[in-house]
Amino acid sequence: MEAPIGIIDSGVGGLTVAKEVLLRLPNERVIYIGDAARCPYGPRTAEEVLQFTMEMASALVKMGVKMIVIACNTATAVALDEIRRAFPLPIIGVIEPGARAAVQASVSGEVAVLGTIGTINSKAYDNAIHKLASEAVVHPLACPEFVPIVESGMYHSTEAGVIVSERLNDLKDEVFDTAILGCTHYPLLQHHIHASLPNGVKIISSAVETVHDIHRILIDRTIRSEKVDNALPIFYTTGEIEGFKEIVSDWLAIENPEVRHIQL
Repeated sequence: MEAPIGIIDSGVGGLTVAKEVLLRLPNERVIYIGDAARCPYGPRTAEEVLQFTMEMASALVKMGVKMIVIACNTATAVALDEIRRAFPLPIIGVIEPGARAAVQASVSGEVAVLGTIGTINSKAYDNAIHKLASEAVVHPLACPEFVPIVESGMYHSTEAGVIVSERLNDLKDEVFDTAILGCTHYPLLQHHIHASLPNGVKIISSAVETVHDIHRILIDRTIRSEKVDNALPIFYTTGEIEGFKEIVSDWLAIENPEVRHIQL
């Protein structure tokens, strides 16, 4: 089935998922929508997050996608079930894949979860992890500063490293061997996060595990693209195009990516 895979996020964070899709599923076309104008979603109400996520999903359905990936942990926590009820095509979130990867990676059963305020307050990761490993101990930490750093394009900066270090210092008295990047923006800060966590802590990004789920569903539903499609991905943003384009180009190594504005 030659229809594209649709990916939605509160901003640029879902590019971490898009990157893995483009790398691991080269036959598939991708359409991406990032709601940069209303990012971050973490501090917003559940009603707002559901409305915004529904608007993006509706736009993708009108574009003819065959699957939607909610590549935003906050949106997954709040809106996944409602979006699945609203549309007949496969809808995938990022929380269950991330939880599964962390449970498999952890030896001690002690897992830190770094996320937005919305994701942490939802306890979506706690529930997903305990469903897989009832004896696991979860150490949640809301990191509200992280998404604005990434959206501003400052994720390489020394200042970003200082902010990450200060926030993760809140975990200094906790013992864990695995940390989930519970927001798809956070892999862009992974080098800073790695430097600020104890040696030996495994860092889990849900992006790779999510793509495994995408691949499995493509096969199970017989909607996998059978031929190489040389069409470049298309990126939509509700916000300013140039800054979004710079991050797409930097993170995905695409020269002059096609970035369009969308009004939801």
